[in-house]
Amino acid sequence: MTYELHRLAPGSYDLLLDGAIMGSVVREVTRDGDGRGWHAELLEDSSPEHRPHPFIKIEHRFKTLEAVTSWLGGAVILDELASA
Repeated sequence: MTYELHRLAPGSYDLLLDGAIMGSVVREVTRDGDGRGWHAELLEDSSPEHRPHPFIKIEHRFKTLEAVTSWLGGAVILDELASA
């Protein structure tokens, strides 16, 4: 299984698994614009035994984007904005 993050906008990524979109990774921000962490979320609420590894629930929270990519087994970040 290979995860990729495709940047949509600053702080927003599509999460792809083997080329198929299956979730998102988004930076959480407070009203004053300060970052408060990141969360990775699946698009579908499937039963635990049908969720892709390492998801044990629909949404997981992290302090940094690096923590998300590491948790996803070294997910690659592709900057879609650069090719637009």
